[in-house]
Amino acid sequence: MGLSDLVYGVYERRLHAQLAGAADSGRTPKHVGVILDGNRRWASAQGSTSSVGHAAGAAKIVDFLGWCDDANVEVVTLWLLSTDNLARPHAELEALLGIIEETVQGLVGQGRWRLHPVGALDLLPDRTARVLKEAEEATANIDGSLVNVAVGYGGRREVVDAVRSLLQEHASQGTTLDELAQVVDVEHIAEHLYTKGQPDPDLVIRTSGEQRLSGFLMWQSAHSEFYFCEAFWPDFRKVDFLRALRAFAERQRRFGA
Repeated sequence: MGLSDLVYGVYERRLHAQLAGAADSGRTPKHVGVILDGNRRWASAQGSTSSVGHAAGAAKIVDFLGWCDDANVEVVTLWLLSTDNLARPHAELEALLGIIEETVQGLVGQGRWRLHPVGALDLLPDRTARVLKEAEEATANIDGSLVNVAVGYGGRREVVDAVRSLLQEHASQGTTLDELAQVVDVEHIAEHLYTKGQPDPDLVIRTSGEQRLSGFLMWQSAHSEFYFCEAFWPDFRKVDFLRALRAFAERQRRFGA
């Protein structure tokens, strides 16, 4: 073990000690959303291809979910591919989708988490959509935390899909638009989001130093706390996660007040 490993080990134990009190007082997040950003830039810095970066980022996911389990996080949302990403060059996109499919199947094989696809599956290739649906079915009865796998996800698209679903539901019941306009409220929309029935994210983490949400969980994150980390996703360490939890515990949440 090198000196740096020893130092980080000591620091990690210190962070754990600081977070012990936060857990006892309920100041730990139950739902954590993560924008896994920086894979391509990490690869470029290594002199490698984007596929190498995406593979390195995928390899980090199991470790991260394990850290979330240790912290008693009940719901995790991982943004793996946005709707904007679907416009990437065909070769790059095809390779990325292959990595995502392998990653999802690997998570199924772990047998530790319930997987739930989040996104516009109709925009994805049939194989990718099938892998995501089969993953949800295969893990439905697992007694573990819930992991939302956001693939083909865009915040604006989610809201549009929610409104469309709401309109279709009420149309099938014979409700007129005028009648719906009189009663529709925030909860009606929330009941048709991809994450319906789930708690909103308490904490949203974005790696790579970028300080924007890019539409991630746009509706659900209205009262979330945000943590921006300089590390590229493949370099994200447990101490970085613990720092995010510490920052969350230190904040006074006002929920818009």
